[in-house]
Parts: sequence; C-alpha cells; structure tokens
Amino acid sequence: MPITDIKAHFAAGGTAVNGWCAIPSPITAEIMGRAGFDLMTIDLQHGLIDYQTALTLLQVLQGLPAPVMVRVPWNEPGVVMKCLDAGFSGLICPMINTAEDARHLVQSARYAPLGGRSFGPTRANLVHGAGYAKGANSTVPVFAMIETREALANLDAILAVEGIDGVYVGPSDLGLSLGHEPTLEPTAPEVLDAISTIGARARAAGRIAGIHTGSPAMVRAMLAKGFHFASLLTDARLFISALSVQLADVRGTGSKLSRGY
Repeated sequence: MPITDIKAHFAAGGTAVNGWCAIPSPITAEIMGRAGFDLMTIDLQHGLIDYQTALTLLQVLQGLPAPVMVRVPWNEPGVVMKCLDAGFSGLICPMINTAEDARHLVQSARYAPLGGRSFGPTRANLVHGAGYAKGANSTVPVFAMIETREALANLDAILAVEGIDGVYVGPSDLGLSLGHEPTLEPTAPEVLDAISTIGARARAAGRIAGIHTGSPAMVRAMLAKGFHFASLLTDARLFISALSVQLADVRGTGSKLSRGY
C-alpha cells in the first residue's frame, strides 16, 4: 500500500526505499516516480535543481503514489519555509552538527509555538487542504543530517531537540569527516560503527533513522540494521550505472558489431 502518512508509517513499523532526484528534468523525475519507490526526495543541495525546478518536479511527482520530500541546500530559514510552503511532505536538512543547529532548523520548519515558521502555505494548502497549518507540525517530518564527527559527538543532544523527527545519514561526508574516503558504500570499520551507532541511538530515542546508500545490497543491509528508510543512489548515479553496464556489455560481447556484422 502507498504511504499516506510518513510518520505514521514508520511508527507502525514500516520501512521504505527512497528515490532521489538530482537531475533537473520532469521526465526523469516522472520515470523515477513511476518506478515504484516508497518515498521520493528532490535534492536542492548537491542536485542540479533550483527552487523553481523543484516546484515543477514536485507537481509532477505529487500525482504519483509516493510522498515527496525535499533536501534543502542549507539550514537557512528562507529556503526551508519556501520549500515547505510549496507542499513538500517532509524535509531533510544537511550539516546539522549541534543541538543549536537543530533548534535553528526547528525554528524555521515549525509553526508557533514550537517554532517561528511564517504563515503562507500558498501551495501546501492546495495539496494538503485548508487545515494544513494546524497539523503541519505533527505531520511533516523534519530530518537532521548527521554527517560529521561533530554531529556524531552531539547526536544525543540533536535527537533530544523537540521538533526533530529523525536523522538522515550522509555516509560520504561522515566518512570524510572521520578521515576516510568519501563513499556511499563505506567499508572502514570506524564509519560502519558510526552508522550503526546513529541508527541505534535514533531508534532508542524514538526517532526515525534514514540513510543514503550506494547499492541495493546496502539498502537491504541498512533496513536489516533497523534503519526506517534508505535511499538508493540518485537518478543521475542510476543513469550513469545503467549506461556503464549496457555499454560494457556491448563492448564485451558485441565485437562483431565493430567489424560491420
């Protein structure tokens, strides 16, 4: 069954595989959205997508079953509020390193009295109904990205901030911060231990745990470890991977083609 309420889905013990849009194209977004992912995320940080394009992709994806989240480019009030007003169903914010960073995010993402989000849900009202503002604080999940040594040290304090629903692990930056190669498929024991710690502490705190991954095998492994959701690469990385596999197959088995047969 499609997810209709992200927080309720995870609270009931559900898991999810998240699709990730980094390419600024409605066509590739629609292809991703129709592929069968449980959740979708549009990336304004490392993706090639600006706000106006993100809005267009959101309009495409919201006609499909999976709820659509956004990763904002930074912990900045203007872009956080603008994305939420566009009607995204969840928000991921990068580089939350301290409890103060987390409180700053809550201030931008939550309406009073929990935060200071300005009222103006122009499109959110259209897609979520006129009562959106009344329920947004409790229905729209906000995820703090844990991706540095500093964030790892402050993890419990970040998880304790009211208004933060969960954490999202960025393995590449986390590995880089810990002195290892940045990769979506880490093998360094220190990085793997850190990932396990983040997932376990999030669950112990009653929070949602998500993670970015570099392969189907890692998605399965992270869900088996207790992560609530895991993202499979990005549309760009999936496209590159498929091209590489197909072209290698042609070159490896189709040598007669190069001779005109």
